[in-house]
Amino acid sequence: MLSSFASSRKGNAVAFLFPGQGAQAAGMGKQVYDASPAARSVFHEVDEALGRPLSELLLNGSDGEVKETINAQPAIMAVSLACHRAMEHELGPDTMPRPAFMAGHSLGEYTALAVSGTLDLKDTAKLVQERGRLMQEACDRRPGTMAAVLGLDHMTLEEICRETDTYVSNVNTAEQVVISGERIPVARALDFAMARGAKKVIPLRVGGAFHSALMEPAREGLVDAVRSLPFRDPEIPIVANVTGAPLTTGAAIQNELIAQICGCVQWKQAVDYMVGSGVSNFIEIGPGKALSGMVKRIDRSAKVVSVSDMDSIIRLSLN
Repeated sequence: MLSSFASSRKGNAVAFLFPGQGAQAAGMGKQVYDASPAARSVFHEVDEALGRPLSELLLNGSDGEVKETINAQPAIMAVSLACHRAMEHELGPDTMPRPAFMAGHSLGEYTALAVSGTLDLKDTAKLVQERGRLMQEACDRRPGTMAAVLGLDHMTLEEICRETDTYVSNVNTAEQVVISGERIPVARALDFAMARGAKKVIPLRVGGAFHSALMEPAREGLVDAVRSLPFRDPEIPIVANVTGAPLTTGAAIQNELIAQICGCVQWKQAVDYMVGSGVSNFIEIGPGKALSGMVKRIDRSAKVVSVSDMDSIIRLSLN
């Protein structure tokens, strides 16, 4: 498959995808840290930027510690960036694919900032840690939860959310939509969803009602953090979570990040845009394979590769 990816400059379009919160697990990144000096350097740069040993937490921390929002967000970003740098080093400049677009799911949109040259790694890491801190504070102030609803259309779920004072937070595929809100209203919304034909509802183990109005305190704090940094125009367009359209200027990306924290992640719309613009190959870079599965459910003809460790990078280089 690498031959098609490597030929992206000739019209076989590629997109890089970066995972969001939920992909975290104790020990993630250990294999690429041990195997790749290039990847290891990313972990050390992130540690220095944050002023704390995040890599130690990743390598030896408990699952509970890694799942805390303030740790999970910079940790997923660090692993994703480490995998990307290891991929660059292993494949080399002549073989490394040149993506037509990048997209990240929620937190993953921040990883794209560093890869696209919008922010340097140091500023990206600091911004992600601040986002995690602000979101954790918002969760503590107004506890909430999230749940995935399978097999019910987006418009019906919008109606249910209006009726139950909950929120549509992620439209991942035509068949998978995530809702959020305070716990009792979400439970009521799930009962409504099943009564109206949902195939399945899955409560998610998350720290709060992300991408909802419950995150408004975090949005307010994020404005100052985002506006204080020197955003450059991205070298590669980033397809936005909120609109599903490409972002090509630093100013537009700043606005997107501020809107995204309370806004719905329109992942299906973003993937549809990339496919409609000629992308047929997707590389998910970072822990887990959730985005790869979503892409295949959105477009069965898409070619999808997940890069999460050195083994997957080596397989990519050999194909």
